[in-house]
Amino acid sequence: MNLPNKLTILRVCMIPFFVFFMLFDFDSNIGQYIALAIFIIASGTDWLDGYLARKDKLVTNFGKYMDPLADKLLVSAAMICLIQIGKLNAVVVIVIISREFIISGFRLIASDNGIVIAASYWGKFKTVSQMIMIILLIGNFGGFFTTLENIFIWLSLILTIISLIDYLNKNKDVLNMQK
Repeated sequence: MNLPNKLTILRVCMIPFFVFFMLFDFDSNIGQYIALAIFIIASGTDWLDGYLARKDKLVTNFGKYMDPLADKLLVSAAMICLIQIGKLNAVVVIVIISREFIISGFRLIASDNGIVIAASYWGKFKTVSQMIMIILLIGNFGGFFTTLENIFIWLSLILTIISLIDYLNKNKDVLNMQK
């Protein structure tokens, strides 16, 4: 297994630790700060594994499938935790997670037909905006950052919808595939 794929697996392994620190009540904000650090490191592995895979020509079908799945797991876990602590509206999370299920379904259909569909640029922009939104919401920095939180919530929601439409449009033939 190559280094980019190991980083993807590491990102998935960090999720339970993130959730624990995010939701465990330490009588202070220390848990959220540890969760924030874990989330930032996990998000960084997303960039690093992609960079290394492209730079060193280590792109694999495993990576094409697991990297976006690891992102979905990390972001979904974070958003569900943010609902729990009252920082994010459930409707936003439902829209975002619904998009992820739809895209995962498309990927499964394509995979059954021997096709691996890599993430699009819209999907990457969506993921980055969601990760920034989550960092801002967990960090709870206040002041001007409260405005940034709201901007990134809306930006994430808009990019989620745009990336879904783009993905469906580019891959509509996948639905017509018969095995």
